[in-house]
Amino acid sequence: MNLVSEVNLFPLYLSLKVSILATCLSLIIGIPAAWILARKDFYGKSLLDTLVTLPVVLPPTVLGYYLLVVIGRNSWFGQAFERITGFSLVFTWQAAVLAASLVSIPLLIKSCKAAFLAVDPDVEDAARTLGKGELEIFWRVTVPLAWPGMLAGIVLSFARALGDFGTTLIVAGNIPNRTQTMPIAIYDALLAGDSQTVNFLVILMTAVALAILLALNKLERLGRGPY
Repeated sequence: MNLVSEVNLFPLYLSLKVSILATCLSLIIGIPAAWILARKDFYGKSLLDTLVTLPVVLPPTVLGYYLLVVIGRNSWFGQAFERITGFSLVFTWQAAVLAASLVSIPLLIKSCKAAFLAVDPDVEDAARTLGKGELEIFWRVTVPLAWPGMLAGIVLSFARALGDFGTTLIVAGNIPNRTQTMPIAIYDALLAGDSQTVNFLVILMTAVALAILLALNKLERLGRGPY
């Protein structure tokens, strides 16, 4: 009997969907945060930088609990979200996106911050003397020079979101065909003693992750040019 036809591939679809959306959300929040940390001096900057790094060292279960407190039905955010949308955010695929974003955004911010710091401020100052605005300088000067480091951050962020388990499990749960991502499906099959399914999912997850990382690394090399 063909194992491929028997195995539910919804977790793979959901994992890719969650990872892509989580990476997009991380970009929206992470790039401005990285630029501020790299280019601005303000009171509390060190504390903010520390808080950004905190999800990297905290256990995923702790992160999941914090997120559950923030978006749960008893929180003001959870109640407001439910009033607006008509459904609770907890135990949904949207909660999985937030969980994946929480664990992946520090890697994006750290990489982008390092990339922005590597850009010579004199180059940006030269653009200012030519009458260019800050937004134009950012997109036409800073980003092209920092792009290889930024892309590395995107790769790391996506990979971390793809492999998240603990944080996602706590806030999104393990609901087949609804919130069950690949790492959770592997764990579920392992608990059930289904070694054949576990082996298939592990190999499939590894192959998908390698293919994505190889493609993104190729884009990174293209961004750096021939040398």
